[in-house]
Amino acid sequence: MTDISLTDTSVLTTRAATAAKSGAGDARFRTLALGAALLVLLIFGGVIGSLVIGAIPAFKAFGFGFVVTEAWRPSREIFGALGPIYGTLATSIIAMAIALPMGIGIAIFLTELCPRMLRRPIGIAIELLAGIPSIIYGIWGLFIFAPWFQTHVQEPVIELVADVPVLNDLFGGAPYGIGIFTAGLILSIMILPFISAVTRDVLETVPNVLKEASYGLGSTQWEVMKKVAVPFSRVGIIGGAMLALGRALGETMAVTFVIGNAHRIEASLFAPGTSISATIANEFSEATSDLYVSSLIYLGLVLYAITFIVLVAALILLRSMERKAGK
Repeated sequence: MTDISLTDTSVLTTRAATAAKSGAGDARFRTLALGAALLVLLIFGGVIGSLVIGAIPAFKAFGFGFVVTEAWRPSREIFGALGPIYGTLATSIIAMAIALPMGIGIAIFLTELCPRMLRRPIGIAIELLAGIPSIIYGIWGLFIFAPWFQTHVQEPVIELVADVPVLNDLFGGAPYGIGIFTAGLILSIMILPFISAVTRDVLETVPNVLKEASYGLGSTQWEVMKKVAVPFSRVGIIGGAMLALGRALGETMAVTFVIGNAHRIEASLFAPGTSISATIANEFSEATSDLYVSSLIYLGLVLYAITFIVLVAALILLRSMERKAGK
């Protein structure tokens, strides 16, 4: 009996020591995780603080009127962000309008329609587009795509809509090849892999029992995709779209090559323009005065605010959709 009691006591002691070590390990893990989270918040606050401090001279000079002023004349130290803001939003909207339906269509094809032996090669080929450096897209867009687009698309379209009132304003003007629309097309190619990859991953999580039940009720493949697979995956699809939109809003080098870098707003989408990131990349090394530098930093703060607003809006939309789905 004494031996058994000693054995039980030894086992209990060992278990207690193991539990203590495990508790200490959990405490260290929580501390490290908390430190990582606080570090991210610290970096975030540091970026915001740096932008705000750098933008103070421009804010004192122009105030909030900076974001609604189109004029950009460095020689007279007159700066306005409306042109770059318009170019950033216009190119991003064009890119999303093209890439979103294409990305969802590619994802549906890869998950439901593509032969199994071709799914992996096609998927890898599309995802490799995300690995191409943006400057390569810019060089290709400037020297290959823009001349082709000018000859085979812009010139015929301009002639076709010459007598159509609204379209004449929207797609009229001189065929430069480069411009807002060209930049949007290049951006659509760049963000396409993000949308297609995320959408494909979330479509693959749809339970087969849901699709089989729909087929059992007599639904066609199109109806299963429209009424079962896509609604089930809508949160993930929107998340991928917002990720792609964030990339489009902040893209620099590719847009700089093909947008035209003109600080003006024109009705025609074929006309040259500029974006916030392209303006900063082009002119930061040329900024010779403190107000010029501060205005460029102010532009960066505006871009940061636009991106933040878009991401917050996406988060609110996703939570709203989750609540509705729960009901």
